[in-house]
Amino acid sequence: MSIALVVCIFVIGELAVQRAQALPDDTYKELQTFANVLAIVQKNYVEPVSTKDLINGAITGMLASLDPHSAYLTPDLYRDLEVETRGSFGGLGIEITVKDDTLTVVSPIEGTPAYKAGLKSGDQIIKIDSDFTKGMTLTDAVKRMRGPKGSKIRLTIHREGIPDLFTVTVVRDVIKIDSVKAKPLKDGYAYLRIATFQDGTNDDVDKALDKFDKENHGQIKGLVLDLRDNPGGLLNQAVSVSDDFLDGGLIVYTQGRDPSQQQKFFAHKKHDFDDYPMVVLVNGGSASASEIVAGALQDQRRAIVVGTQTFGKGSVQTILPLDDDSALRLTTARYYTPNGRSIQAVGITPDVISEPPKPTLAALEAEGAQLDNDEDEVHERDLLHHFKNGQQSPAKGGTAAPAPASNPINAVPEPAKPADDTGANAGKPVKDVQLDKAIDVLEHWSKYKVQLAKADDALAPVPAASQ
Repeated sequence: MSIALVVCIFVIGELAVQRAQALPDDTYKELQTFANVLAIVQKNYVEPVSTKDLINGAITGMLASLDPHSAYLTPDLYRDLEVETRGSFGGLGIEITVKDDTLTVVSPIEGTPAYKAGLKSGDQIIKIDSDFTKGMTLTDAVKRMRGPKGSKIRLTIHREGIPDLFTVTVVRDVIKIDSVKAKPLKDGYAYLRIATFQDGTNDDVDKALDKFDKENHGQIKGLVLDLRDNPGGLLNQAVSVSDDFLDGGLIVYTQGRDPSQQQKFFAHKKHDFDDYPMVVLVNGGSASASEIVAGALQDQRRAIVVGTQTFGKGSVQTILPLDDDSALRLTTARYYTPNGRSIQAVGITPDVISEPPKPTLAALEAEGAQLDNDEDEVHERDLLHHFKNGQQSPAKGGTAAPAPASNPINAVPEPAKPADDTGANAGKPVKDVQLDKAIDVLEHWSKYKVQLAKADDALAPVPAASQ
């Protein structure tokens, strides 16, 4: 079970907690109220309760009230987080959040027990073993889902399109994520998938690119970078991966209240840069660090983005250790694409929209559940307490948010087979039409580049007439 309750960027700096030199008078007044409540609860609650438990609960609630990604990490959770970012941790391998007061799956991590058990984005977890999850905090859910390797956990699931609740039994395991997978495609094109951004991801990408380069005698014909259902991970890895595909220029910048959060990250100029055709695949499960990569390559027109709207997590979380080996995961900044776009609660709009097909009834019966479509995906804007984009529209006054660099072309969803299809293809695996579309873009690269250039010209501001 991933300690990342919602996919997010981890910026783990060597930051000590800043202790206030002085507090406003109204703060002391509110703290006195808190102390009074604490005393009343300890004196009158039906059962004895420790001060530590009450304080931990108060801190947990305080962080949870800010936004979906800020959280209090107990010592155990903090240790698990440090292990997770190295690509190995114990549990189910699932990203969860709370949507409409219900524990909800953001995405299972590819190759993990949750993935193999058939859990899907948008699934609502109604019960964990015999305990209902209504009102359960994300921290409590994480604790209940963790356990020794080989132990079993029963999750009661509600899935859109399935009338009855059903139970999934998942066997816990030590989750070791191979974040990068690579393979050749037809006609000499290459495919590179990044499942998550963790320690070593960029090294694995470099090895895959070197292999492609040797196999193609020093020249890659074209590349598909698949970031679908990539929940994010480490910011430095997202920057390094972006750098691999860019010949200089801005990758991403962050803005927060503290000066330390004003940062810009640039790609390096390269003497032997190969500007081969490139497509980035995204969907509603692409979040955080994967949106940084997609946004950078899109804004610099290095790649054409294909798929569906991304998750829309445009915030930076900083890990602030505390003296008792616990820590705060606190949202400290927004990040912006090179063209100045904040994608917070908006996401990256693909250049070419490509929807996955809806499954046939036979396929549903074979899986025992309905496959996801984009309407079932969870996005940042659906989460309780998500904070706003921060870029006002002209109708509300102030400066308008920069227009997206993309103006979707060929934005016609891929045709879906009718739901009652019982023909010869019924029950067969659903075709990856998004990957097929990516290959089509590579094969007709010049045509798509011309269309995008025209779209960019249409979005360009009209010069004011001279007076």
